[in-house]
Amino acid sequence: MTPRKDSPTAEASQPVDRSRAVAALVCVAQALGLWGLCAFYLWEVATGHSDDVTRAVMSAILIAVFGALLLILARAWWGGAGWPNTPTVVWNLLLLPVAWGLKQGGFGWAAVVLAVVAVGGIVSALAAGDGTHGAPKSD
Repeated sequence: MTPRKDSPTAEASQPVDRSRAVAALVCVAQALGLWGLCAFYLWEVATGHSDDVTRAVMSAILIAVFGALLLILARAWWGGAGWPNTPTVVWNLLLLPVAWGLKQGGFGWAAVVLAVVAVGGIVSALAAGDGTHGAPKSD
């Protein structure tokens, strides 16, 4: 017996389209980048290089939370959910001024990497649509 087209089993067996996979991978890459930054803050605390231990620890916690949220977005992209478009686009739009700030701060290489990843996230999220893949809309 084959599963109905609208059942979760049918969705799970369908391959993920390329733009949804790219959006998921961009979210994973950003989460890993954030967790790397989190590790840097914690390393600063552990080695005594941080001027303000409380600020560094709280920054690390906040960064870790956003990394976890990005992994939730990646899972939603991979799972075929229709809701991750807006948060993905908004998050990546917010990264563009950060990239500009990095450029003005003399970190041009990091600015270019961040801007390319952010634009890739925006383009892939917009290209992925809402996850219905042309399914008829219910009234």
